[in-house]
Amino acid sequence: MKFNKWTIGLAAVGVVSLASAAKAADETGTANTVLTALSSTTISGYVDTSAQWNLGTGNNNPVPVKFNQGKQDGFNLNVVQVSIAKPLDESEWAAGYRFDAWFGPDANTLNTASLNGGNQTFYPNRDFAIRQAYVALRMPVGNGLDWKIGVFDSIIGYESVAGPNNPNYTRSYGHSIEPQTHTGILLSYRFNDHVSAAFGVANTAGPTINDRAHSTPFDGEPKQEYSKTYMASLALTAPDNWGFMSGSSLYGGWVIGFSDVDNAPGGIGASDIEQNVSWVYLGSTMATPITNLRAGVAFDYMDVHRVSGDIWTVACYASYQATEKLSLHERVEYLRNRGNEQFLSSKEILAATTTLQYDLWKNVLTRLEFRWDHSLSDVQSFGGGGGSGSRDNAYMFAANVIYKF
Repeated sequence: MKFNKWTIGLAAVGVVSLASAAKAADETGTANTVLTALSSTTISGYVDTSAQWNLGTGNNNPVPVKFNQGKQDGFNLNVVQVSIAKPLDESEWAAGYRFDAWFGPDANTLNTASLNGGNQTFYPNRDFAIRQAYVALRMPVGNGLDWKIGVFDSIIGYESVAGPNNPNYTRSYGHSIEPQTHTGILLSYRFNDHVSAAFGVANTAGPTINDRAHSTPFDGEPKQEYSKTYMASLALTAPDNWGFMSGSSLYGGWVIGFSDVDNAPGGIGASDIEQNVSWVYLGSTMATPITNLRAGVAFDYMDVHRVSGDIWTVACYASYQATEKLSLHERVEYLRNRGNEQFLSSKEILAATTTLQYDLWKNVLTRLEFRWDHSLSDVQSFGGGGGSGSRDNAYMFAANVIYKF
């Protein structure tokens, strides 16, 4: 290691030793390297809280959508997300990463705890989950081939796992039957400004990190080590010369694989075995001739093969930006349940959700929401006690306050 003359002079008179100087120089170099690596790293997240009142339910049988259990008739901390990330830059061989940590009750619903995390049946409430944790890479192939390797959100769905990204506070039935996260590898490619596609392979369709489809029997038969979950998607965006329709998008996705039914979306099964599940999703977000009004539609289909039948939903969305701070959001959804009684006893559900959002404070999202769910079949699914419903209708008022940092 080279030292400057001043350091050598101090060492000659015994003021410093060359060993300590070498250590100091090494620590300085390490610190500079760390600072350089952190210069493009971002820290962000949000704190999500709510208050919810379910009219006349007797505190039982809330609407069985994701992240809605145990929140009726009280105040709630939903989740705290902390994200550390280095996004991909514009270089040909760009590299980055993302880590999303969840703290709070919703982390238990996300249920990504790894197989080494202990018995999920007896110790489920840890209030912590890894939502995403992946390495991002780009290869200079064509317009750029992007990779995610690790744990990432599902590629299908109109609504996001992250509440602040959604038009409504409560989730849809469609979101509730979709897969949430995968452990695997995802390849994305943008052909041009209007067409992009993705293809991925994951261990399972379920959220458990590092789970394996061959770890438990499927229909009493062990699966092979090559039994994986496969996914693909295609996105189309309308060009600028399409008039008011410019920027509208059409998205389709497909996921098929094995999932631990105890951890699957919506609690789709009751036995502790692996099941073969497939999902199909079609969605569109559309601009309209009315200024500041956007519309959307989403179709979700889930089939638990050879076990309990299929479920499908259709949802229509509308969002209107009335002023800089005020916006209105509407969702109307129809669910058809053909045989999967573990998820929902009613065969048909109609749900309507109205959300008023007013962003008064900087970085704060505030919402008021009214939701109505109605059983169209002869099964009473809401309210009551002892695990059985006593009402055809469920009414809910909610306030949602989120701080984003």
